[in-house]
Amino acid sequence: QVQLEESGGGLVQAGGSLRLSCAGSGRTLSTYAMGWFRRAPGKEHEFVGAISWRGSTNYADSEKGRFTISRDNAKNTVYLQMNSLKPEDTAVYSCAAGRSYTYTTRYDYEHWGQGTQVTVSS
Repeated sequence: QVQLEESGGGLVQAGGSLRLSCAGSGRTLSTYAMGWFRRAPGKEHEFVGAISWRGSTNYADSEKGRFTISRDNAKNTVYLQMNSLKPEDTAVYSCAAGRSYTYTTRYDYEHWGQGTQVTVSS
């Protein structure tokens, strides 16, 4: 069983940047595709992007060009670099482990972290 823990969230002004980390334990993440999702208050989980075990990426259209997902399999960690942040990016961001980076719904991912809060002020 793999455990995931996100970190790096916080409060940032619009236009700023944050890098979130997702550290795995209990099992290597290198065999998983890793996805990032976010959930704003009163809304459903929204797909942000995902990365294959080889490093191929897939992003939601609204994040293309602003967000970058990377992974360091040696550190068993996945990252979400977020630039040019907007107030509408405010949400709890969670990482998840699944079978394919082409999957974009939360039901396709098996293991989840607790999430980290990102708040973007205007």
